[in-house]
Amino acid sequence: MKIAVVGTGYVGLVTGTCFAETGNKVSCIDIDKNKIDKLSNGEITIYEPGLEKLFLRNLKEGRLQFTTSLAEGIEDAAIIFLALPTPPGEDGAADLRYVLGVSAELGKIMTGYKVIVDKSTVPVGTAQKVYTAIAANYKGAFDVVSNPEFLREGVAVDDFMKPDRVVVGTNSERARKVMSDLYAPFVRQGNPVIFMDERSAELTKYAANSFLATKISFMNEIAQLCERMGADVDMVRRGIGSDERIGKRFLFPGIGYGGSCFPKDVQALIRSSEETGYDFMILKAVERVNEMQKQHLVPKIKAYFKGDLKGKHFALWGLAFKPNTDDIREAPALNLIEALTAEGATIAAFDPEAMPNVKKSIGDKITYAAGQYDALTNADALVIATEWSEFRTPDFEMIGERLKHKAIFDGRNLFDVKYINALGYHYESIGRS
Repeated sequence: MKIAVVGTGYVGLVTGTCFAETGNKVSCIDIDKNKIDKLSNGEITIYEPGLEKLFLRNLKEGRLQFTTSLAEGIEDAAIIFLALPTPPGEDGAADLRYVLGVSAELGKIMTGYKVIVDKSTVPVGTAQKVYTAIAANYKGAFDVVSNPEFLREGVAVDDFMKPDRVVVGTNSERARKVMSDLYAPFVRQGNPVIFMDERSAELTKYAANSFLATKISFMNEIAQLCERMGADVDMVRRGIGSDERIGKRFLFPGIGYGGSCFPKDVQALIRSSEETGYDFMILKAVERVNEMQKQHLVPKIKAYFKGDLKGKHFALWGLAFKPNTDDIREAPALNLIEALTAEGATIAAFDPEAMPNVKKSIGDKITYAAGQYDALTNADALVIATEWSEFRTPDFEMIGERLKHKAIFDGRNLFDVKYINALGYHYESIGRS
């Protein structure tokens, strides 16, 4: 099958590569010539474990191609995926200018029946808007389908190749057959392709991410109670996570969620709800809790240093919003950097993948260490913001030798409290004594 993917960001590149891996011929389209040149020459533009191997194989086999020409990219394509940015506006609503702009252009150049697929996270009703934008310039037959992505950064390739479920929103039998054939190789083990109407599919994506964000914020509030009541959040988590109605995932407390999905999708669903006249009170609380949680370590650090951080120097481990990605969008580490430097502190940070992106964002506001232990040199204390695997079993003797104070402020609960206290560290984490 010939497939076109418009947009070569995180979702677009993973989508195009994985479809090529099952034998389809995929053309990826982007207006950024520099990015297209890099991809065409075998230089992958995002960090995602397992993706580069598939990318290079399919590029070599000619199943994966890149172009800046929309007309060239969609020529002979049976399916056109729209994997375009939908950034939040000032009011939190998703900005559809890119999606609808490309849709209008498609209407001018389409020939013959095609299935246009919204892969981007878009508000309810977007499929109809896309249809209207195309139909304004094209009078032939076509269908618009909602097919939201459920990719977790860090394991996106596995999520795409072996999905828990595939959600497809369409009322067209013709489009349903096309999408069934396309996804057949990915659901051979029996995981469902769930067909529904377009509006329900659009809402499903927002509902899923908002519910997961709610679990995280709920657990962070439980952690707040644990600190005040002398309970251990790890024990509480195990106690409720063993209940199959609740489940074990997304119950780990920390310094808030970030990334490209949860913050944006929570905001967008709140805004969409307001447009219908409904006040989504739970999600507004989720958002408030998350913003508060991102600052949770700062009072602990200030208390240890008697309220004065001026002239203090901190090592910061982790910059990405989660491990196994270079994504720093809404990363809690950025909030920590802002708060600590505002108090007159300096920071040396290390992250295995995200340092170039942070440097592009904030420049030399902090220094960037060559390794995790290099960041410790002359630091007053260590602060942990991302749970990279290499941070979980560090050399505590080396940490103690390099820090001025044997103090660790852990925003991800990486270490056992009793063990690290026995080593003589002042150790503060989330929801534990």
